[in-house]
Formats: sequence, structure tokens, C-alpha cells
Amino acid sequence: MTGSNSFSVAVLDDYQRVARGLADWASLLPQAETVFFHDHAGEGDQLIARLRPFNILVLMRERTRIDAATIERLPKLRLIVTVGAWNAAIDMDAAQRKGIVVCGTEGGGPHGPSALTWALVLAITRNLFAEAASVKAGGWQVSLGVELEGKTLGLLGLGKLGQAVAGYGLAFGMRAIAWSQNLTPEKAREAGAEWVEKDELFRRSDVLSIHYKLSDRSRGIVGPLELGLMKPTAYLINTSRGPLIVEEALVEMLQARRIAGAALDVFDREPLPEAHPYRFLPNVLATPHVGYVTEETYRRAHPQIVDDIKAWLGGDPIRVLNG
Repeated sequence: MTGSNSFSVAVLDDYQRVARGLADWASLLPQAETVFFHDHAGEGDQLIARLRPFNILVLMRERTRIDAATIERLPKLRLIVTVGAWNAAIDMDAAQRKGIVVCGTEGGGPHGPSALTWALVLAITRNLFAEAASVKAGGWQVSLGVELEGKTLGLLGLGKLGQAVAGYGLAFGMRAIAWSQNLTPEKAREAGAEWVEKDELFRRSDVLSIHYKLSDRSRGIVGPLELGLMKPTAYLINTSRGPLIVEEALVEMLQARRIAGAALDVFDREPLPEAHPYRFLPNVLATPHVGYVTEETYRRAHPQIVDDIKAWLGGDPIRVLNG
């Protein structure tokens, strides 16, 4: 805390213009005044110019990266509040060195992201984006979809999200196989899946869904070698984090149609650049990182954000993140 009686709050990346109505921001007055930003500020000098006047930043997950270089250029920054209990876009060590408190919200579960994952599986395997576009353009059927029953669902990561998606796959009559660096055959069986080696996961999967936490160790865990093992009829689904995949390698695979297609909700750069190949490739279904973007998630998170700010203003921050 500082000795000032007035603080400024920036709510970043409120793309849907809903944050103002989801919590009682006025209750922060007169100690803190809130400003809402509905676009993405970008990086570097443009981002610093926007954030420099503010003492408190509210982050919607990882839409804006607050790295060490950014923190060094924001001398007024005292508090960061993020949706969720973990945020890889914040340099926690740099924040701690500067005495910046970082808080998060609780109550997020696997339901929204896992349901979105399965929606993408159904949409890409039945080519629903092209079929719907044909109807809107005045046409009719344009392709053949594939059935999921009897196919193999591969899960790269079998945590809460991976387990939920495994359950969907089993309900649709699929076989589930899984691998991660710490997964054991026993844990896989508990989720109804078969543990396999990493290479086997990529070779056998008809649909391969990624549910892995991004870290220095896992960055690029799906690279040219792994993609090259996949069947030409296989589909890749990613609702975790974009940098888990070596993007250039996947683009090349899709352009050459060495796999059937990919359904992606996450990307190396977000928002996705306007000229990015993912926007134009016919075998890509791209959604704008909406796995967690549900009314229920937002209604849980935003009042907690206001509570975190109030607690910090009162000298007793809650839901502090330690790393």
C-alpha cells in the first residue's frame, strides 16, 4: 500500500464490454476510480503509454502480458488482479521485486473449457463451419464428415480438463489414450484411458486434444517430429495454450494437408494477426480464445476482483498469488 488516498484501476481487454455491469465497481469510490478498456493495447511503448497512469491492473486471464520489462516501466503499479488462480503472462518474480501484490480469483472449473473442446471436436470432424457457411451463402451440403464412434481420442495431458474430455470421448464411443511427463498407467486407467508413450499417442490418435500447462519445459512440446507422426486423417485440437505447438510446423502440415485439420482456440499471439494463415486455411477452425468465456465464469470472477481490490485498499489483500 501507499499513502495516497486515490488510486486508479485499469480493467484491460474487456472485449465484450461486460465488465462494468458484472460487479459493483462504484463501491471502490472514492478510494479508487475504474477505467475500462475494450480493445487490446498491443505491446511495447503502446502498452506502456496506456498503463503508466494506473496503480491497479485487472487482467482477463492472459490477454495482456505483464513481463519484467513492462513492470520496470510502470512505477505507479502496486496491484495486479487476474481472473483465475494462475497466470503465465505475469512475471511473478519481477512483481515481487517491485513490491507489487498479485491476486487472483477462485471458482473456475473445467466445465467451460472442456465443453468448448468437445464442441470443436464435433465441429471439425463434421466440417460444420463450412456446412454452415454454405447454408448462409445459399448453398447446401459440401462435404462428408467422419463418425467418432470406434475412433481413438488422444489426450496430451490428463489433468482435470483432460479427464473431462476423456469422459466426453468415452460417451461418444471412442477409445481414450493419454500421455504426459508425469502420468502413470494407474492414473490413466482411473480416467478411463490407456497410458501410452508419447510417440504412440501421436501415431494412434484420430483426434488429439492438448490439455497441458504451459511452462519452459512444455513450450513447443508439439513440434515437427510429433506432428509428423500423426495420421493424414487425424485432427488436432488445442484449447490450452498456443505456444505448446510449434506454430510454423503446424501451418506447414495443414497447408500440405498432412493432417486432416486443426481446431484451435489459442495462439502464439492474441488477438490473432489479421493476415495469419489460420484465418484462411480451409482445414482450420479457429475461435478467439473463448474456452473460459462464459457468463457463469465472468459472474463468479468480477465480484471477486472488486473484493480483492477492496481488501488491498484496506491493507489486507486476499487471494494473493505466490507464483
